[in-house]
Amino acid sequence: MYEFYPQTANPDDVIHALIQTGGAIFRNFVPPCTLEQIETDVRPFLHADKPWTGDFFPPETRRVCGLAGKSRTFTNKVVGNALYQEVCQRLLTSTYHSYYGQKLEESISHPQLNNTIVFSIGPGARNQELHRDDMIHHNRLEAITAEEYKVGRDLGIGLFVAGKKTTRMNGATRYIPGSHLWATETPPDEDLVVYAEMNPGDAFVMLSSCYHGGSANRTENEERLVYSCFMTKGFLRQEENQYLAVPLDKVREYPLDMQRLIGYRVSQPFLGWVDLDDPRKALMGDEWVETRGDLY
Repeated sequence: MYEFYPQTANPDDVIHALIQTGGAIFRNFVPPCTLEQIETDVRPFLHADKPWTGDFFPPETRRVCGLAGKSRTFTNKVVGNALYQEVCQRLLTSTYHSYYGQKLEESISHPQLNNTIVFSIGPGARNQELHRDDMIHHNRLEAITAEEYKVGRDLGIGLFVAGKKTTRMNGATRYIPGSHLWATETPPDEDLVVYAEMNPGDAFVMLSSCYHGGSANRTENEERLVYSCFMTKGFLRQEENQYLAVPLDKVREYPLDMQRLIGYRVSQPFLGWVDLDDPRKALMGDEWVETRGDLY
Protein backbone atom coordinates (compact mmCIF):
# COMPACT_ATOMS: atom_id res chain seq x y z
CA MET A 1 0.00 0.00 0.00
CA TYR A 2 1.25 3.48 -0.81
CA GLU A 3 2.26 5.55 2.24
CA PHE A 4 2.73 9.31 2.56
CA TYR A 5 3.64 11.88 5.18
CA PRO A 6 1.26 14.86 4.77
CA GLN A 7 3.94 17.39 5.71
CA THR A 8 5.98 16.49 2.61
CA ALA A 9 3.50 14.69 0.34
CA ASN A 10 2.88 15.94 -3.18
CA PRO A 11 -0.84 15.88 -4.11
CA ASP A 12 0.11 14.56 -7.55
CA ASP A 13 1.71 11.49 -5.97
CA VAL A 14 -1.33 10.88 -3.75
CA ILE A 15 -3.66 11.13 -6.74
CA HIS A 16 -1.44 8.72 -8.69
CA ALA A 17 -1.62 6.25 -5.80
CA LEU A 18 -5.41 6.50 -5.65
CA ILE A 19 -5.73 5.95 -9.38
CA GLN A 20 -3.45 2.92 -9.21
CA THR A 21 -4.84 1.16 -6.13
CA GLY A 22 -7.81 3.15 -4.81
CA GLY A 23 -6.31 3.79 -1.36
CA ALA A 24 -3.27 5.04 0.54
CA ILE A 25 -2.02 5.63 4.08
CA PHE A 26 -1.11 9.02 5.54
CA ARG A 27 1.32 8.59 8.42
CA ASN A 28 1.24 11.12 11.28
CA PHE A 29 -1.80 12.80 9.75
CA VAL A 30 -3.09 14.18 13.08
CA PRO A 31 -0.93 15.05 16.13
CA PRO A 32 -1.67 13.52 19.56
CA CYS A 33 -3.05 16.74 21.04
CA THR A 34 -5.63 16.97 18.24
CA LEU A 35 -6.64 13.33 18.70
CA GLU A 36 -7.10 13.93 22.40
CA GLN A 37 -9.39 16.88 21.81
CA ILE A 38 -11.49 15.02 19.24
CA GLU A 39 -11.97 12.09 21.60
CA THR A 40 -12.93 14.49 24.39
CA ASP A 41 -15.55 16.00 22.07
CA VAL A 42 -17.11 12.75 20.89
CA ARG A 43 -16.76 10.33 23.81
CA PRO A 44 -20.01 11.45 25.55
CA PHE A 45 -21.91 10.80 22.31
CA LEU A 46 -20.34 7.34 21.94
CA HIS A 47 -21.46 6.47 25.47
CA ALA A 48 -24.99 7.58 24.61
CA ASP A 49 -25.25 5.55 21.38
CA LYS A 50 -27.34 2.37 21.23
CA PRO A 51 -26.56 -0.91 19.43
CA TRP A 52 -27.45 -0.98 15.73
CA THR A 53 -30.50 -3.17 15.13
CA GLY A 54 -29.94 -3.92 11.42
CA ASP A 55 -27.27 -5.89 9.58
CA PHE A 56 -25.03 -3.09 8.31
CA PHE A 57 -23.12 -2.53 11.60
CA PRO A 58 -22.24 -5.17 14.22
CA PRO A 59 -24.13 -4.55 17.49
CA GLU A 60 -20.76 -4.04 19.24
CA THR A 61 -20.23 -0.88 17.17
CA ARG A 62 -20.98 2.59 18.52
CA ARG A 63 -21.26 5.60 16.23
CA VAL A 64 -21.37 9.38 16.32
CA CYS A 65 -22.59 11.40 13.34
CA GLY A 66 -23.09 15.10 12.64
CA LEU A 67 -19.54 15.89 13.69
CA ALA A 68 -19.54 19.39 12.24
CA GLY A 69 -21.89 20.23 15.11
CA LYS A 70 -20.06 18.19 17.76
CA SER A 71 -16.33 18.69 17.20
CA ARG A 72 -14.87 21.79 15.60
CA THR A 73 -11.45 20.22 16.03
CA PHE A 74 -12.43 17.23 13.90
CA THR A 75 -14.07 19.44 11.29
CA ASN A 76 -11.19 21.88 11.01
CA LYS A 77 -8.26 19.47 11.36
CA VAL A 78 -9.58 16.34 9.62
CA VAL A 79 -12.22 17.46 7.11
CA GLY A 80 -10.35 20.71 6.51
CA ASN A 81 -6.89 19.16 6.16
CA ALA A 82 -5.15 20.95 3.28
CA LEU A 83 -3.73 17.83 1.58
CA TYR A 84 -7.02 15.93 1.77
CA GLN A 85 -8.95 18.90 0.43
CA GLU A 86 -6.49 19.45 -2.41
CA VAL A 87 -6.87 15.82 -3.50
CA CYS A 88 -10.67 16.12 -3.28
CA GLN A 89 -10.68 19.35 -5.27
CA ARG A 90 -8.57 17.79 -8.01
CA LEU A 91 -10.58 14.56 -8.30
CA LEU A 92 -14.13 15.68 -7.45
CA THR A 93 -14.49 19.17 -8.92
CA SER A 94 -16.80 19.12 -11.95
CA THR A 95 -16.64 21.52 -14.90
CA TYR A 96 -19.63 21.70 -17.26
CA HIS A 97 -20.22 23.71 -20.44
CA SER A 98 -23.66 24.68 -21.71
CA TYR A 99 -25.11 27.27 -24.05
CA TYR A 100 -27.09 30.24 -22.79
CA GLY A 101 -28.41 31.47 -26.10
CA GLN A 102 -25.36 31.65 -28.33
CA LYS A 103 -22.89 32.00 -25.46
CA LEU A 104 -21.08 28.89 -24.26
CA GLU A 105 -20.78 29.21 -20.49
CA GLU A 106 -18.63 27.30 -18.04
CA SER A 107 -20.03 26.12 -14.70
CA ILE A 108 -17.88 24.76 -11.87
CA SER A 109 -19.18 22.58 -9.05
CA HIS A 110 -16.84 22.18 -6.07
CA PRO A 111 -16.82 19.16 -3.70
CA GLN A 112 -18.92 19.15 -0.54
CA LEU A 113 -18.94 17.21 2.72
CA ASN A 114 -20.83 13.95 2.27
CA ASN A 115 -20.81 12.41 5.76
CA THR A 116 -19.03 12.34 9.11
CA ILE A 117 -18.99 9.27 11.36
CA VAL A 118 -17.03 8.03 14.37
CA PHE A 119 -16.75 4.24 14.61
CA SER A 120 -16.00 2.53 17.91
CA ILE A 121 -15.81 -1.24 17.39
CA GLY A 122 -15.73 -3.32 20.54
CA PRO A 123 -14.50 -6.88 21.16
CA GLY A 124 -16.67 -9.58 19.64
CA ALA A 125 -17.77 -7.56 16.60
CA ARG A 126 -18.00 -9.51 13.35
CA ASN A 127 -16.76 -8.47 9.92
CA GLN A 128 -18.81 -5.81 8.21
CA GLU A 129 -19.75 -6.94 4.70
CA LEU A 130 -17.55 -5.54 1.95
CA HIS A 131 -19.32 -2.76 0.08
CA ARG A 132 -18.80 0.36 -2.02
CA ASP A 133 -19.86 3.71 -0.62
CA ASP A 134 -20.70 5.09 -4.06
CA MET A 135 -23.74 2.80 -4.15
CA ILE A 136 -25.68 5.63 -2.48
CA HIS A 137 -25.32 7.66 -5.68
CA HIS A 138 -26.14 4.73 -8.00
CA ASN A 139 -22.72 5.01 -9.62
CA ARG A 140 -22.51 2.61 -12.55
CA LEU A 141 -18.99 1.67 -13.60
CA GLU A 142 -17.41 -0.26 -16.45
CA ALA A 143 -14.24 -2.28 -15.92
CA ILE A 144 -11.11 -0.36 -16.87
CA THR A 145 -7.36 -0.35 -16.26
CA ALA A 146 -5.55 2.24 -14.20
CA GLU A 147 -4.14 3.67 -17.42
CA GLU A 148 -7.69 4.23 -18.68
CA TYR A 149 -8.83 6.00 -15.50
CA LYS A 150 -10.27 9.46 -16.07
CA VAL A 151 -10.93 12.10 -13.44
CA GLY A 152 -14.67 12.22 -12.82
CA ARG A 153 -15.20 8.45 -12.58
CA ASP A 154 -15.34 8.56 -8.79
CA LEU A 155 -18.03 10.40 -6.87
CA GLY A 156 -16.43 10.49 -3.43
CA ILE A 157 -13.24 10.22 -1.40
CA GLY A 158 -13.17 8.93 2.16
CA LEU A 159 -10.77 9.56 5.02
CA PHE A 160 -10.42 7.32 8.10
CA VAL A 161 -8.28 8.61 10.98
CA ALA A 162 -7.11 6.19 13.68
CA GLY A 163 -8.05 7.44 17.14
CA LYS A 164 -6.33 4.41 18.62
CA LYS A 165 -4.00 1.79 17.19
CA THR A 166 -5.93 -0.17 14.56
CA THR A 167 -4.83 -3.68 13.71
CA ARG A 168 -6.10 -6.68 11.82
CA MET A 169 -7.02 -8.21 15.18
CA ASN A 170 -9.08 -5.31 16.54
CA GLY A 171 -11.03 -4.39 13.41
CA ALA A 172 -8.89 -2.35 11.01
CA THR A 173 -10.64 -1.36 7.79
CA ARG A 174 -10.03 -3.94 5.10
CA TYR A 175 -10.27 -3.02 1.43
CA ILE A 176 -9.58 -4.52 -1.97
CA PRO A 177 -6.83 -2.64 -3.83
CA GLY A 178 -7.80 -2.00 -7.43
CA SER A 179 -11.50 -2.68 -6.92
CA HIS A 180 -12.26 0.92 -7.97
CA LEU A 181 -11.40 -0.26 -11.50
CA TRP A 182 -13.95 -3.08 -11.49
CA ALA A 183 -17.36 -3.04 -13.10
CA THR A 184 -20.35 -2.38 -10.87
CA GLU A 185 -21.57 -5.96 -11.33
CA THR A 186 -18.33 -7.51 -10.01
CA PRO A 187 -18.80 -8.88 -6.45
CA PRO A 188 -16.12 -8.51 -3.74
CA ASP A 189 -13.65 -11.28 -2.95
CA GLU A 190 -12.45 -11.59 0.67
CA ASP A 191 -9.29 -13.36 -0.50
CA LEU A 192 -8.08 -10.08 -2.04
CA VAL A 193 -8.40 -7.77 0.97
CA VAL A 194 -5.60 -5.90 2.70
CA TYR A 195 -5.88 -4.26 6.12
CA ALA A 196 -5.36 -0.55 6.76
CA GLU A 197 -3.39 -0.99 9.97
CA MET A 198 -2.53 2.34 11.57
CA ASN A 199 -0.98 3.94 14.60
CA PRO A 200 -2.95 6.67 16.39
CA GLY A 201 -3.04 9.75 14.18
CA ASP A 202 -2.48 7.88 10.90
CA ALA A 203 -5.16 8.06 8.21
CA PHE A 204 -6.42 5.89 5.36
CA VAL A 205 -7.68 7.71 2.26
CA MET A 206 -9.83 5.80 -0.23
CA LEU A 207 -11.95 6.28 -3.35
CA SER A 208 -15.62 5.59 -2.67
CA SER A 209 -15.76 2.99 -5.47
CA CYS A 210 -13.42 0.65 -3.55
CA TYR A 211 -14.80 -2.39 -1.81
CA HIS A 212 -14.12 -2.05 1.91
CA GLY A 213 -15.57 -2.77 5.36
CA GLY A 214 -14.81 -2.73 9.05
CA SER A 215 -13.27 -5.96 10.32
CA ALA A 216 -13.98 -8.30 13.21
CA ASN A 217 -12.61 -7.30 16.59
CA ARG A 218 -11.03 -10.53 17.85
CA THR A 219 -9.37 -8.99 20.89
CA GLU A 220 -10.57 -9.28 24.47
CA ASN A 221 -10.30 -5.65 25.52
CA GLU A 222 -9.27 -3.37 22.62
CA GLU A 223 -11.42 -0.64 21.10
CA ARG A 224 -10.99 0.13 17.42
CA LEU A 225 -11.66 3.88 17.28
CA VAL A 226 -11.78 5.61 13.89
CA TYR A 227 -12.91 9.11 12.87
CA SER A 228 -14.16 9.27 9.30
CA CYS A 229 -15.56 11.58 6.66
CA PHE A 230 -16.31 11.49 2.95
CA MET A 231 -16.38 14.28 0.40
CA THR A 232 -18.54 14.07 -2.72
CA LYS A 233 -19.32 16.04 -5.85
CA GLY A 234 -21.15 19.30 -5.23
CA PHE A 235 -24.17 18.51 -7.40
CA LEU A 236 -25.03 15.25 -5.62
CA ARG A 237 -27.25 14.79 -2.59
CA GLN A 238 -25.24 14.44 0.62
CA GLU A 239 -25.42 11.06 2.36
CA GLU A 240 -25.65 12.78 5.73
CA ASN A 241 -28.10 15.68 5.54
CA GLN A 242 -25.82 18.40 6.85
CA TYR A 243 -28.62 20.99 6.97
CA LEU A 244 -30.53 18.92 9.53
CA ALA A 245 -27.62 17.13 11.22
CA VAL A 246 -25.72 20.29 12.16
CA PRO A 247 -27.45 23.12 14.07
CA LEU A 248 -27.28 26.47 12.29
CA ASP A 249 -25.66 28.18 15.26
CA LYS A 250 -22.79 25.69 14.99
CA VAL A 251 -22.40 26.26 11.24
CA ARG A 252 -22.29 30.02 11.78
CA GLU A 253 -19.19 29.57 13.96
CA TYR A 254 -17.16 28.30 11.01
CA PRO A 255 -15.30 30.47 8.50
CA LEU A 256 -16.66 30.95 5.00
CA ASP A 257 -14.60 28.19 3.39
CA MET A 258 -15.81 25.57 5.88
CA GLN A 259 -19.43 26.70 5.59
CA ARG A 260 -19.12 26.12 1.87
CA LEU A 261 -17.57 22.67 2.37
CA ILE A 262 -20.46 21.74 4.67
CA GLY A 263 -22.81 22.57 1.81
CA TYR A 264 -23.75 26.23 2.12
CA ARG A 265 -22.84 27.28 -1.40
CA VAL A 266 -24.36 27.23 -4.87
CA SER A 267 -23.18 24.49 -7.22
CA GLN A 268 -22.93 26.25 -10.58
CA PRO A 269 -24.89 27.17 -12.47
CA PHE A 270 -27.97 27.33 -10.20
CA LEU A 271 -28.09 24.39 -7.78
CA GLY A 272 -28.81 24.95 -4.10
CA TRP A 273 -29.98 28.56 -3.94
CA VAL A 274 -32.39 30.07 -1.41
CA ASP A 275 -34.64 32.84 -2.75
CA LEU A 276 -32.51 32.82 -5.91
CA ASP A 277 -29.44 33.68 -3.85
CA ASP A 278 -26.49 32.09 -2.07
CA PRO A 279 -27.75 29.91 0.85
CA ARG A 280 -25.45 31.79 3.20
CA LYS A 281 -27.98 34.61 3.00
CA ALA A 282 -30.39 32.42 4.98
CA LEU A 283 -27.58 31.13 7.20
CA MET A 284 -25.95 34.40 8.23
CA GLY A 285 -28.90 36.81 8.33
CA ASP A 286 -27.87 40.42 8.97
CA GLU A 287 -24.17 39.52 8.84
CA TRP A 288 -24.66 38.55 5.21
CA VAL A 289 -24.47 42.20 4.11
CA GLU A 290 -20.93 42.46 5.48
CA THR A 291 -19.60 39.04 4.44
CA ARG A 292 -21.25 38.57 1.08
CA GLY A 293 -19.03 37.87 -1.88
CA ASP A 294 -19.57 36.26 -5.25
CA LEU A 295 -22.73 34.12 -5.40
CA TYR A 296 -20.55 31.11 -6.17
